[in-house]
Amino acid sequence: MSKLFFAALPLFILSTLADAYVNNCRSYCGNITIDYPFALRQGCGHPGFRDLLFCVNDVLMFHISSGSYRVLEIDYAFQSLTLHDPHMSTCDTIVLGSKGNGFAVDHWRAPYFNPTADNVFMLIGCSAQSPLFQGFPGQHLPCRNVSGMGCEEYYGCPAWSLVGRKGVGKMFGSGPPECCAVAFESIKVINLTKLQCEGYSSAYSLAPLQNDGPSEWSYGIRVKYSVQGNDEFCRACEATGGTCGYGSDGVRQLCMCGNLNSTSNCDSG
Repeated sequence: MSKLFFAALPLFILSTLADAYVNNCRSYCGNITIDYPFALRQGCGHPGFRDLLFCVNDVLMFHISSGSYRVLEIDYAFQSLTLHDPHMSTCDTIVLGSKGNGFAVDHWRAPYFNPTADNVFMLIGCSAQSPLFQGFPGQHLPCRNVSGMGCEEYYGCPAWSLVGRKGVGKMFGSGPPECCAVAFESIKVINLTKLQCEGYSSAYSLAPLQNDGPSEWSYGIRVKYSVQGNDEFCRACEATGGTCGYGSDGVRQLCMCGNLNSTSNCDSG
């Protein structure tokens, strides 16, 4: 009996060490779980998502080249995040002065995440010289509804009665509209400075739910993420009790197995 106990002891210790390491990688910020491919700890998660999330006073922040956003939710089942920009206009408030972040990512990050196809960006008070309107009025404007959401509906929000549609667009004369709704894929970058816009709003659709109007829209930026490829390495790592991470070079994936790291899985170690 005692021989069996002592024979099993090393396996128990290794298992405990491995579990402790897993818990160090899987963490929380406020009420949001941080799990693969994301991480707060250096070396954990997928290398394409490194230096992306930060926990500040129990508030999870998402940092990219266009700025920092508060993370409202991470949906691992649908591989998406919901972000909030404090300077983004909503149905109740129009924020002008080009204060908003918009949404732009570094080129190397672009394959890993972008706003979802049903996310509409409504650009407000853009200059007639904006790249959006080059060739206006001869060329077709990029403005259009996205998933049933667009500026014509957005004009019905209470916020517009406070600023007035003409008040936003009067400096640009009779040309471009005060609001132009676009899909992210149509212009690839939402940069208020480069687009010469005073502000923006962003909303997304949670199909198959039908919204009654702009006051019922979900305001925020819904981002779809992808780890790229079939990710067999991570599945094999986790199947053998390991945790997916990456090396000091920030590129090579590693399988963390308690007190050792493997370039394949914990069984091979």
